[in-house]
Amino acid sequence: MASTIPRKQWLMIAAVVVVGLAVAGLILSGSPGKSGGEGHGESHQDASAHADPEHHGEALAEEHEEADEHADEEHHEAVVPTKGEHGGKLFTEGDYALEVTIFEEDVEPQFRLYTYLGGKLLDPAASTAQVTLSRLGRAPQLISFNKENDYLRGDAAVVEPHSFQVSIGAKHSGKSYSFGYEQVEARVTMTDAQLEQGGVTLAIVGPAKIASTLQVLGEVRYNGDRTVQVTPQLAGRVDSVAASAGDTVRKGQVLAKISSQALAELRGELLAAQQRSALARTTYAREKQLWEEKISAEQDFLQAQVAMQEAAIAVQRLQQQIASLGGAPAKGQNLTEFEIRAPIDGVITSKSISVGEVLKEDSAVFTISDLSTVWVDSIVAAKDLGVIAEGQKVVVSSSAFAATAEGTISYVSALVGAQTRSATARIVLVNPDRVWRPGLPVTVEVLAEEKDVPVAVAVEAIQTVRDWQVVFGRFDNQLEARPLELGKSDGRFVEVISGLQVGDRYALKNSFLIKAELGKAGASHDH
Repeated sequence: MASTIPRKQWLMIAAVVVVGLAVAGLILSGSPGKSGGEGHGESHQDASAHADPEHHGEALAEEHEEADEHADEEHHEAVVPTKGEHGGKLFTEGDYALEVTIFEEDVEPQFRLYTYLGGKLLDPAASTAQVTLSRLGRAPQLISFNKENDYLRGDAAVVEPHSFQVSIGAKHSGKSYSFGYEQVEARVTMTDAQLEQGGVTLAIVGPAKIASTLQVLGEVRYNGDRTVQVTPQLAGRVDSVAASAGDTVRKGQVLAKISSQALAELRGELLAAQQRSALARTTYAREKQLWEEKISAEQDFLQAQVAMQEAAIAVQRLQQQIASLGGAPAKGQNLTEFEIRAPIDGVITSKSISVGEVLKEDSAVFTISDLSTVWVDSIVAAKDLGVIAEGQKVVVSSSAFAATAEGTISYVSALVGAQTRSATARIVLVNPDRVWRPGLPVTVEVLAEEKDVPVAVAVEAIQTVRDWQVVFGRFDNQLEARPLELGKSDGRFVEVISGLQVGDRYALKNSFLIKAELGKAGASHDH
């Protein structure tokens, strides 16, 4: 019995070893289909072929590459940018990613590209890129890139508006990538019928003749050559006043009456002189007759003649003295009455006289100005004196009311003020309707020269969008705000330095309606 038990155990151990070896042989030599199922085996084999084409023949590798290219094309069409860590548009293809930004802080707007591999920022030198911008009405713009810091910087400014189609081509590690997107701003769509309904007309950008002008500030003043201060020239008491400030008077019109003792004395002297003159004429006539009749001596006749002449001279002197003071011969027995009369036609601009007031002979009682013409005095800076000259035509306008007038520079001061460093230019302005009132501030526009400019638009087409001066360019059924750099203007046309090309169409009349539509559309500025 002791020998039998071990033998059975050995037999059982041998049987287990044989069965194990058989199973192992089946596992090592059998097909996957037999061990894991037919469908899973085929799928695993295909996946292995895609994962490692080098172990499955050249034909299978080529088939795999064509499938990859086809997959790349389908993937590019479906690419939708997301927001990158630098705030730009992030495009991803496989492990490679590219972020597009437009940077404009303290520099002209420029493209900056950031590249990534496996979610990590790449050395920008490891990629090359080119961007193509397509704008309305313009040839495509190609922008190349160079490494700068941790990004690729575009070599051209991205002018406003940032409204364009963007095509991006990039290459990394021998593989090419293509991305694209479109952004629109400051653009609206309006048909010709809508424009016509709104009264919007179109014009074509082209050359123009622009008059170069200089604008200076000025002030309307009384014409100093036609303004008079009226003084009585005789002391006296005011008896009556017949005119007030603002009245229009004619030359010789009585303005006031005063009683003057000095005038009474002059008139008294005149009456006495007239009496003496009359007596001298009578004596002369008698002495002449006696001399002719040989009754009196010739000497008596000659003395009478001299006396008559002296009396006549005394009368004439007193008459002229009274007339120079503005007086007239005495009326009746009132020798003191004196009339103050207007020396010129004009308007009483100031009055300083009242009934009962005692005046001195040099008191300024009235100021009369002929407002049919006025002066406009303008301050001209020293740097502008080279374009100002006597005889130049000017246009005077006021912001207080809608009126303009043409005039001529009649005077330019020869001296420049020591403190103001400016000179005075004077214009004599015809003022038949008295529109131009003294004291009114005005703008004086001096025509300096005319210049031909190659690109110009009408001033009325200019609108303000954001901080831009724009016109709305017309491209098919779309209108887009085009920011302009402007030059000289004459009020009708303005020179365009940049922003438009000859031949471009733009909205002229009622372009503010397009601005209103743009506001309704909610113009964006997407970078």
